[in-house]
Amino acid sequence: MPKRNAILLVVACLVGLVSLVARERNGHAWRFGEVMAAIERNYFEPVDGRQLYEAAVAAAVAGLDEHSAYLEDAVRDELESALDQRFGGVGLELAIDPQFGEPVVSSPVFNSPAWRAGVTAGDRIVAVDGRPTKGLPLREIVEQLRGPESEPVTVAIQPASRARETLDPAVAPVAAGVRDLVLVREVIAVESVQGDSRRPDGSWDWMLEGEPEVAYVRIESFGERTAIELAAALDQISGRAETRGLVLDLRGNPGGLLQAAVEVCDAFLDDGPIVTTRSRRDARGGPPGLSDERRASAGQRLAGVPLAVVVDGLTASAAEIVAACLQDAGRAVVVGSRTFGKGTVQSLLPLSDGRGLLKLTTAEYLRPSRQNIDRRPGAADDEAWGVRPDAGYELTPTAEAAERLRQWRRRRDVVPPAGGQPPPAVRSALPREVDAVLARAVDAFAASR
Repeated sequence: MPKRNAILLVVACLVGLVSLVARERNGHAWRFGEVMAAIERNYFEPVDGRQLYEAAVAAAVAGLDEHSAYLEDAVRDELESALDQRFGGVGLELAIDPQFGEPVVSSPVFNSPAWRAGVTAGDRIVAVDGRPTKGLPLREIVEQLRGPESEPVTVAIQPASRARETLDPAVAPVAAGVRDLVLVREVIAVESVQGDSRRPDGSWDWMLEGEPEVAYVRIESFGERTAIELAAALDQISGRAETRGLVLDLRGNPGGLLQAAVEVCDAFLDDGPIVTTRSRRDARGGPPGLSDERRASAGQRLAGVPLAVVVDGLTASAAEIVAACLQDAGRAVVVGSRTFGKGTVQSLLPLSDGRGLLKLTTAEYLRPSRQNIDRRPGAADDEAWGVRPDAGYELTPTAEAAERLRQWRRRRDVVPPAGGQPPPAVRSALPREVDAVLARAVDAFAASR
């Protein structure tokens, strides 16, 4: 046999041996490929190979736990925008009118193109770039309004007053009162830190109405700018002559960036542990181990001012880190109802194609006391998970009361027109008269004196 042929034969044998070993070691991947190929060859209708593959990947990742996911396209972009707290758009918060299937402006974003153009709460978005919006899903309408900075979009607006006149189902719909606005998209900054009420200029009042010595700060989520926004709010609060307490409202907060939660805790502490993460396995593939303890740095804000952290069953993840940390450090009293119990860390892992993104559970975190936060499947109520309110400060509103509060707060948060005033009906009731949990938190400051 010629020498060249002998070499080729040896190489072919080695390749075959390596392939066989790889197949044995990674038999599941081989079976997966076999199933995919069988579907593409034999399914009775043509199958898009890319869609089939992405559906299979999504199902595989979702099967790991309830928080891991495979994200692509619009869903991926939405998550990244939420964490970045920035997106290209015109600055409108929308909701779908359930009766008429039309998008209604909940509130314009302060100092956005829509706000400067005079769009107000209650206005209806009739069309976007000539395409009617009636019956479209909210996500699709939002995607039409968002886009690259400096690009225009034409929005057909029916003002709130005219909309009320034409919504009688017995009256034929009319186009009267509809105006086209050409809005140029800008980078819209999404606020994650909010106060008690809007001032006429659209900024936040950080002192609680009816309680002039009590500061009130809500954190809606934890994103890239949360710590910066909180620092700006605390600057204004600390400039007051006297503050006898600060309410930090984390109700309904689903979490966000771990680092943002650490920075929020650090603002109120001078030393000590904030949170400890525990990886699923160590670098050598061994059992889970403790790692990366985050500690507070010197220099706390509002030193000596009592804190009350308000939570509920929807307070989760990064928000639970803050509540647990401040409670364990003795820096705050926790008021409300037991939190959700999500104590795992998800890492965002971009894929090489630039389209997909893995949101994968890679660790769990423990509170400073080293107690567990995550509520594992089947965990009983008497087990350690979530964050419990301090003794004597447990209060869970009824579903009806919670919904009334949500509606009241939504109206109260509306950005007024430039130079305008908040709705008088909303300002006629004091927060503690509407919000029993908030009232209990304010009472905690009297008890701490």
